[in-house]
Amino acid sequence: MNTEYDLTLLYDGRCPICRQEVTWLQSRNKQNKLALQDIHAEGFSPAHYGKSLDELMAEIHGVRADGRLIKGMPVFYAAYSAVGLGWLMAPTGWPLLKPLFDRLYAWFARHRLRFSTLFGAKPCQNKIHTDIE
Repeated sequence: MNTEYDLTLLYDGRCPICRQEVTWLQSRNKQNKLALQDIHAEGFSPAHYGKSLDELMAEIHGVRADGRLIKGMPVFYAAYSAVGLGWLMAPTGWPLLKPLFDRLYAWFARHRLRFSTLFGAKPCQNKIHTDIE
């Protein structure tokens, strides 16, 4: 694990919404504290993190600099914090709002590929993403 990064974000590169978010985060990664890893990239092994691909697909995961694996809403807070925008996600950790955000994210994660079609993307249904049609 490269400890120069505050967080390595493990994301679904086949999900148009996920790719859009990663592109946005990368544009703000001026201090290079956020590493990005597509879980569908050639050579990526979920077993390296003690997870299956299905587990990584079920919800977002991140790896802290010390090697700890985190998942769900805390990953977004850590990712935004790594690019200097943690304040945007701070309400997701407030005691009264955290359960709501956790439930909303869990619901969104299950349906994210369907939501992609609302933004004009073809549903990928976990098929291999290619630029060739």
